[in-house]
Order: sequence, then C-alpha cells, then structure tokens
Amino acid sequence: MLTYDQLTEWAGPGHVTRAGRDVVACWRIPDFMKAQLVEVGIPLAPRLIERVVMQSEADPVLPTSRGLLYRLTEQLDPYEATERSSFGVEPETGVVYLVMPDGEAWFANSGVDVWLDALHRYGRRVTASELLGEPEGPGEDLSDEEEERAWAELNRLAMELKEIDPAAFKGYEGFLWPGLLDRWLY
Repeated sequence: MLTYDQLTEWAGPGHVTRAGRDVVACWRIPDFMKAQLVEVGIPLAPRLIERVVMQSEADPVLPTSRGLLYRLTEQLDPYEATERSSFGVEPETGVVYLVMPDGEAWFANSGVDVWLDALHRYGRRVTASELLGEPEGPGEDLSDEEEERAWAELNRLAMELKEIDPAAFKGYEGFLWPGLLDRWLY
C-alpha cells in the first residue's frame, strides 16, 4: 500500500497534502478511499497538479458534465496552459476525473486509491528523468535519440499505469492518461 513517505521521496517535503479527517468525514465515497486521502495525501505533480484544494463541504461542489464531484485539486490545464482544471472524485463510486475548464469530465482512474498510485508512479518517473523532467520542459530541444529514449520511458510508464488500472486506458478521447502521455513531447 502506498504511503505518505513514498510520495514525499519524490515530491519533496511540503508538497504532499493530507486531508483532514473532518474534511472528508461526510463525503459519500468508500471509507478506505477517505482513509487514503487522510493518511497518504495528494502530491503536487509536474504538469498535472499545482495546488491541492480539497473542498470542505459535505456535498460535492465541482460542476461537471457528469454531475457534481468533490473537488480535490486545482491546476493549470495540461492541454491549455492559460486555463484551470481540477481533479474531482465522484460520490458513491470514488471514480476520479480530470475536470476541464468547460466542465467536461475526463476519466482519470477507477478510484482514489489507484489515482494516488498512478500519481506516485507518474511523479516518481518524471522527477527522476533527465528527459521528462523540468526546468527546460519536456520535449524541448531533444535530439532524435533523446526523443526515442523519452518515448521509451513514456511507454514504460503507460504500461505501469495500465497494469494498475486497465480502465484508465479503455479509450483515448475523454481519458486522462493516454492523452497526457501521448502529448508529452509536443
């Protein structure tokens, strides 16, 4: 099971936010998912999560094309740097979506637990990679050989993510991970 310490190893101290028990106590998601938000927390993730903003209301407040979700984060949209998007969790099921600025909900992961695991694997790989990491930005000024190596890293990451949550790769449009990884170098 994923731990807070594993997230802070790559995200750094102060870059993982745990939910207060009182914040998620009334949320209508499975108890084990609430526990993960409290005990493990949500990491800041390069190009994906810049702020953890967990709502404190008992009822979902994030409007989406799928109905109201509980807000987990707010960040620059991975596809439009001037727009804001959020991650939200669906009541009852615990399914996590990336909510685009227009309210369209893109499937991220089939539950909070696998979403946190996916963020961990993504963040660990991106921060450790010379080719995918910042500050120059992914895909900028890579030689053909470096681009091939970057694609190989992205493919390994995609396989890892698909293994832990096959539902996250059941399509392309409206699915976070396939689109994000495919657009990485562009």
